[in-house]
Amino acid sequence: MKPRVMSLVLFTCMVGLLISPINVDFTSACISLLAVAIGSGAAGTLNMWYESDLDALMSRTCLRPIPTGKVKKNQALYFGIILSVLSVSIIYFSANLISAILLASTIAFYFFVYTIWLKRKTPQNIVIGGAAGALPPVIGWTIATGNISIEPIILFLIIFLWTPSHFWALSLYKLGDYKKAKVPMMPIISGTKTTKINILVYALIMAPVVIAPYFLNFGSIFYFALSLVMTLYYIYLCFKLYSSKIVKVSNKIARKLFIYSIFYLFFVFLILLIDNFLK
Repeated sequence: MKPRVMSLVLFTCMVGLLISPINVDFTSACISLLAVAIGSGAAGTLNMWYESDLDALMSRTCLRPIPTGKVKKNQALYFGIILSVLSVSIIYFSANLISAILLASTIAFYFFVYTIWLKRKTPQNIVIGGAAGALPPVIGWTIATGNISIEPIILFLIIFLWTPSHFWALSLYKLGDYKKAKVPMMPIISGTKTTKINILVYALIMAPVVIAPYFLNFGSIFYFALSLVMTLYYIYLCFKLYSSKIVKVSNKIARKLFIYSIFYLFFVFLILLIDNFLK
């Protein structure tokens, strides 16, 4: 069920729920967040069912349950389908129809569009597929409000524009894995130089969106200052990666950027949450 991925998904969803202008009772909120966690696990399970052949070839994924034989492929498929239906049903009854539609769309998009259609066909796989990972805060917002406004759209865009630099950094220092599995990541198709340029460009595009909550009045100067400092360091790492010429050094910076990007997204949303409670 990819619990590490699920934890970030669940956290961004929770932030979307808690910063919304409408309070949700504790029980309903917990049940709805549980549904999102189950839905995230369902998407991860179906992804690992379909990609078990690729997972077996890559050092990063070869110890997953299906390649190691701990779980049979059919078991994973049935489990993923059951979890999908269960998660959408739970959130429909605990929250509302729009939340259920968004969760179902997220699972379907991640599995059918990203995993089956894009992953093995285009280096833009994670750019387009990133929409699935960017929807949880929107779901959180709709759990509370039942509608979509500018605030959840900004949260969506932060994750959507963060995703390319995050995954392309990973693909740079795990290039051998992706070559072995024949996954058309950008460094393989377009080269490392183009990938580094794209990483930097996406980081620069992401910057104004990250600080947008301040200008749209749902983030204070506290959020603005901290998120700006963190984003400037993010851009600095991307520029440092772009400037590096030696492969070994480049891979080291790419790994540092990848790790920082995880903490970066978590803290941007955490600061926004804290900021909301300080108002």
